[in-house]
Order: sequence, then structure tokens, then C-alpha cells
Amino acid sequence: MKILVTGGLGYIGSHTVVELSNNGFECVVVDNLMNSDSSVLDRIQKLSADPIHFMKRDLLDKHQVAEVFELFHFDAVIHFAGLKSPAESVVNPLRYFEENLGTTINLLNEMQRNNVKKLVFSSSATVYGDLTEPPVYEKALTSILNPYGRTKLMIEEILQDLSKSDPEWSIAILRFFNPIGAHSSGTIGERPNGVPNNLMPYITQVASGRRQFLNIYGDDYPTPDGTGVRDFIHVMDLAHGHLKALNYLSNHSGNHIFNLGTGKGYSVLDLVRTFEEVNGVKIPYKIVDRRPGDIAVSYAAPSKAERELGWKAERGLNEMCEDAWRWEKDLVKPSKSF
Repeated sequence: MKILVTGGLGYIGSHTVVELSNNGFECVVVDNLMNSDSSVLDRIQKLSADPIHFMKRDLLDKHQVAEVFELFHFDAVIHFAGLKSPAESVVNPLRYFEENLGTTINLLNEMQRNNVKKLVFSSSATVYGDLTEPPVYEKALTSILNPYGRTKLMIEEILQDLSKSDPEWSIAILRFFNPIGAHSSGTIGERPNGVPNNLMPYITQVASGRRQFLNIYGDDYPTPDGTGVRDFIHVMDLAHGHLKALNYLSNHSGNHIFNLGTGKGYSVLDLVRTFEEVNGVKIPYKIVDRRPGDIAVSYAAPSKAERELGWKAERGLNEMCEDAWRWEKDLVKPSKSF
């Protein structure tokens, strides 16, 4: 099967491409390099069983999207492309609506024109907001706290309407929780441009001396230690979940929503202490004000994915921290030219 992976040089996309290639899928990656780097292609190629096709294209440009579908016939699409910072989206909502919704609509139109009707969409647990006590099931009420989450929910609603309008569509919506870690080889991992928005790359950059200390946003949440609690999931478990969802669509039409998480919640300080213990590195930190759009506690009820996809997160917090640090140490080696 030939799979189009949008945003395939990004953090989750790159790990998923490796997982797909090593399980017999031919991957075509489309990425505008806004949140990634062309050097990632060489890195994922080293880990992949077969050549990875890459096209630098912007999905906001309809003509560029059409060109991709003219060059390749796809069996399915995995859609990662988009902006992803809840905090940034609060400051610049219009950019998030234009980018995330515009790219998705252009992609769906071209898929429909070319009769490619299998789609795995990477959504987010952000759509649950703070209305539901964890663990959160797929049928929980949605509650939007920031424009990023709103774009994800709006895309989900578009996909639901699309599948209702045409029963030939097979769509899997994956609401993943908090991916961290890296490929166990240390070859690929999370590499944000500028100041990290996510917790783990901030921790690793402090550990390597690239930053002086970690900012912890709030210690007054109603949690055991006052810091936010999240469902941290290893990025390779998440990548495997996309593979399982793709296989699922071969025999299931319609629109299907799945949580991808471990079902366990750990606080920010839990993660910091675990990182320090398993890697033998001290992480200095300071407490600062809460960020807009953050919630106190969020972790998944992943039983539906285990029951229907045959998927379950396998890696624990120790492995997530070890792999993330291995990747960071590789990044900061003096021999690295980038």
C-alpha cells in the first residue's frame, strides 16, 4: 500500500513513517518544513526498510496539493500537518484557523477527486477540555479551551459530516494524549524550532545545558503536588497506534474515534524526577504562572483502542525519559553540523 503522510518530517510523523516503512508500507511524505527540518529525511531513511519519497509542498496551496496526487496514486492518507501549540493559538487564533482548517479542506477535496477515501487523522486529547473527570472515554463531552483544540474538533466534525455524506469513506480519528520520548536508536526525536512548547524537549535542553532551567507553569492545581497531571505516551507507541488504525480501515468504513494513551497520569514533577533518576542528570526549575488553556488533569481511557485496534501502549515512563535523553545527547554532539 502507498500511503501519503502529511507533516511526515515532524515529531510524530517521522516516527510513524519509520513504523510504516518497516511494516511493508510505501510512504510518500509531504511537509512544508515549517515545524521540521530536511535533515530528518536522511535520519528516517536510515531507520526505514524502503526508500521514503519526499515532496516539499504547502497544503494551503491547492495547486501544490493537486500536484502530489497527480504524481502518486495513494491507497490511504495519514494527516499530521498543522500548527500544534495551544498557548500560541491563544495569541494568534486566525493563523491556526487558516493553517489547520485550510490545509485539511484542501487535502480532503483532493482525496475525494482522486477517490482516495481512507484517512487517519491525528487529533488531540485537547478536544476534551476540562468538563470530564479522568479517565476520559471517547464518548466524553468535548470542551474547547483554546483555538488549537477548536481547530482539531472542527476538523473532527468535518470528517464526521464527510463520512455521513459518502459511506465509502473510512476514517479513523486518533485523539492522542502527550507524546514524549524518541526512537530507541537516538536517530530521530522531537526537535522544536526556538523555545520548546512541550515539556520533554524543554527538560532535555536543560539537561544538556542549552537552557538554564525549566519553567513549570503553575504549582497550584488541585493535584497531589500542585503541578499539572498528564498521560505521557511514548512516541513509538503512538506511531504503532497509527499503523493499527490504518490496518483497521481496511475492513471498517465510516468514522471511528480512538484515544491513544497509557491510561495513567503523571505530574510535571513526576516526569522531572523520573528523568533525573534514570539519566543521572539534575534539572533545575522554577515555578511560573499558569499558561492560558492548560488544565489540571488529563489522562485517557484507552480500552476502545485495545479492544478494536488490538493496540496498547507498551513503554513506561522510564523508557520515555531514557530515549528522550539519548536523542538530545546525539543532537548536541560537537560533530553535528546542524
